Amino acid sequence: MNGDARVYAFALLLSLASGILFGLLPARLIWQTDAARVMKGGLSTSALFRRFTLRDLLLAIQIALCTLLVTASLVAVRGMQSSLRAPIGFQPQGVMLASTDMQMAGYSDKDSLVIQKRMLDRALGTPGVNAAGIINNTPLSGSGNSSGFYREGTTEFTPAHVALGAKYYSISPGYLKAAGTRLIAGRDVTWQDNAGSPKIALVSEIFARQLFGSATAAIGRRFLRGSKDGFEIAGVVEDGKYDSLTEDLQAAVFYPLAQATDNETTLVVRSQMPDADTASAVHRVITGVDPGLPFTISSWPTALGLVLFPARVAAASLGIMGLLAAMLAITGTFGVAAYSVSKRMRELGIRVALGARRTQLMRSALGRPLVLLTSGSIVGLVLGMLTSRLLAQIVYHATSRDPLVMGGVVATMALIGLVATWIPARHALAVDPARLLRED
Repeated sequence: MNGDARVYAFALLLSLASGILFGLLPARLIWQTDAARVMKGGLSTSALFRRFTLRDLLLAIQIALCTLLVTASLVAVRGMQSSLRAPIGFQPQGVMLASTDMQMAGYSDKDSLVIQKRMLDRALGTPGVNAAGIINNTPLSGSGNSSGFYREGTTEFTPAHVALGAKYYSISPGYLKAAGTRLIAGRDVTWQDNAGSPKIALVSEIFARQLFGSATAAIGRRFLRGSKDGFEIAGVVEDGKYDSLTEDLQAAVFYPLAQATDNETTLVVRSQMPDADTASAVHRVITGVDPGLPFTISSWPTALGLVLFPARVAAASLGIMGLLAAMLAITGTFGVAAYSVSKRMRELGIRVALGARRTQLMRSALGRPLVLLTSGSIVGLVLGMLTSRLLAQIVYHATSRDPLVMGGVVATMALIGLVATWIPARHALAVDPARLLRED
């Protein structure tokens, strides 16, 4: 409670200080006003320019911050759209995942493989299921293992001699089809790739290029994971992302499930049925194999929600802040424009009497607020381009150089200027010289 009281007290003091500080600024202008000069005909243009320099500066800063936030929010939204279409090495749409841990259910490594095969058989026999496979941990799930790999012929297995690092997984036959991962060269794993057969592996295209120059050149070649672990490359699959959407495409290795049994099991089922029907079918598959097996079911896009969460939070937060900043920019620009018009009504009336055109009136009455809006927008856009590098660490492919982002920012700031100056502009164009003379 004491901590809460201090927070409330600090917030109260901060509010009072803000009110007093920003209340003194207009009060200072009133104290320095020459009443005799005002009575004689009002402040001169040069005096107005000098006395409102600070106000102009604050408004320009406010507009620049508004433009920055608008730019950042559009960049985040576009980046999130790009992340949903980015090549990640698999196609999650239409896929249901069922994750379990065989060890928690009391199965040994040998028994786990038997249960996993039963799951696949029942899943593939389910009407509406197009493909099914098993992997120990799905990509972009926040789990998975990494290791250093060596070229064949390496004798010193130290970090200095590692050829490349890569993620590695255990997969069953059919996983690639179920995940929508393309096989570029070679063959898929089979159940014949078991403990009694030579050790083989599938590798990603990056892995093949870095060690052997190309995907086709890698087929049949060997690599080492340690002094006793040598593997022949049976196939090459497309590159993907395995830890985050903002990372570059990574190297990966896929071992046959029958040669690298893993208690962690994720059943991957691809179907054209609605998600609810697929989930029910997968539930029946798991419970039909072992009713006591603990498991969780979710669609693959839903499972990727944690990966997309930073991008979604960034887009939502920046969007809200951009909206609030736009409201403040409209208010500030409207205030300056309205004040400028009200203080120059006599001058505008004289200009109308002398035959000034409407464009000349608009330039004279609203020139300063529009210059502030333009200059602040340019500064804010430049700042937005500079901060896009920071956003790129959170949102995939975030860039302010996107033509749609640039066009959106320009359109938004133009709309803000139009809304803020619409009423003052109407007042300026409605000046009646005869009425002003009668009032004098």
